[in-house]
Amino acid sequence: MTVRLATAADVDALVRVINRAYTVEAHIFRGDRTNEAEVRDRLGKPNACFLVIDDGDTAASPGTLAGAVYVEVRDERSYFGMLSVDPDRQGRGLSRALIRAAEARGRDAGSVFMDIDVVEQRPELPPFYAAFGYSATGTTPYPDNGTTKMPVSMIQMTKAL
Repeated sequence: MTVRLATAADVDALVRVINRAYTVEAHIFRGDRTNEAEVRDRLGKPNACFLVIDDGDTAASPGTLAGAVYVEVRDERSYFGMLSVDPDRQGRGLSRALIRAAEARGRDAGSVFMDIDVVEQRPELPPFYAAFGYSATGTTPYPDNGTTKMPVSMIQMTKAL
């Protein structure tokens, strides 16, 4: 399983994988999780990238983007988000590989902590990330920008690298 840096050529595939992975939040949010403009904007940010895994395991879809994670280095604290694995490819260790790659990127850049934010209305997420060594540090309200179907809070989690 090889993790690589995404390029501008991956934008359409990134949008597809992220939106497919986040359909599980359709009861919480309106519309797609992301779009081409947002992905391009994130790709253009200094000290930020998407790390991706291609799935070449099937003859029907060789080289298809299977998973992605957004990573941003913020001095001593790095951040990852938008962890996405195509629903047809979940359960194969892709999330684990992407999380490890995100942490390595932060560590290699000199960060000593990795931070994430998870949707409180998805109770399966804190234990999932706790299994990787993350612990909750607080909560914050999700910005009311008209995309939520209910009040939403974010659980802030962190891990020492």
